[in-house]
Amino acid sequence: MTVIVWIVEGTWPACVDAARRHAPQGAELVLLHVSAPDAPAAAHGAYAGLLGRGHRERDPGTRLEDLAASSAGELLRAAAERLGRPCTTQERTGRPERAVVAAAEGADLLILARDGDRAHLGPRSLAPASRFVVDHAPCPVLLVWPEPAPDLGTLPPPPPHERP
Repeated sequence: MTVIVWIVEGTWPACVDAARRHAPQGAELVLLHVSAPDAPAAAHGAYAGLLGRGHRERDPGTRLEDLAASSAGELLRAAAERLGRPCTTQERTGRPERAVVAAAEGADLLILARDGDRAHLGPRSLAPASRFVVDHAPCPVLLVWPEPAPDLGTLPPPPPHERP
């Protein structure tokens, strides 16, 4: 059994805890972090377009790429330590929602956390990338709350045609 655990800043502890609870012993656990290329690409473009060319050592995009890789590595190390079981780590770069769906191909379970409005029950508790992953994952998905779930009083009202 292969279990992919999507490691995202802010919600990863809940995902790792869910893997500890729900992945059977002997499962192949993969901790996955995806870095979006947007910020480094914007910095490269700004430098080239506004600040000139010819001094690659001054390009802030390179520094942002290095910082993203370092941050991803630290996050994956912390997640592996919290997991306390044998696992592998994967770092990918690209559109997070598409990279996660691609990584889940052939997996038996994908674990991710709600990352939108966490004060209310409902579809807005998922940010757009997570919604895409839930809708397109090629395997079963375990969706966890990063903290205790809101109470049932936060459910949106029924649509007008269903109200008593």
